[in-house]
Amino acid sequence: MTTIAMQVNGKEVTADVEDRTLLVQYIRESLGLTGTHVGCDTSQCGACVVHVDGKAVKSCTMLAAQAAGKTITTIEGIADGDTLDPIQVAFHENHGLQCGFCTPGMIMATKDMIARHGTDLDEKTIRSELEGNICRCTGYHNIVKSIQAAASAMAAAE
Repeated sequence: MTTIAMQVNGKEVTADVEDRTLLVQYIRESLGLTGTHVGCDTSQCGACVVHVDGKAVKSCTMLAAQAAGKTITTIEGIADGDTLDPIQVAFHENHGLQCGFCTPGMIMATKDMIARHGTDLDEKTIRSELEGNICRCTGYHNIVKSIQAAASAMAAAE
């Protein structure tokens, strides 16, 4: 067992974990934050994307012990109380989800994409950036539309 401490969604957390515990397991099972999904266990689908020190990471590829001392943000941590993040609003308003399973990972990947590329995103860039996130329901059209709408809303708010 290893004792780890980190900040998750603005709260300091400490726990004893087995050395083999994945970050996604720790988030879901120990912290009860089930918005981060496990879709494939092979880092192919992107349903488990969280931010580690501000960068998108597939949490099924990282041990919880590797996240010790870091700042983690999950889908539960991006809204401001009852006020949704602009990306969450755009996904809702533009029907960027169907079953919703991939949505948390898509939203977290989008936050990272906009942080790295800015709000002037074209469809080619968006589709290229989403290659590590699989959606089995939507065909991606409304996801791309949602990301463009979110980027526009964020640019207008600047």
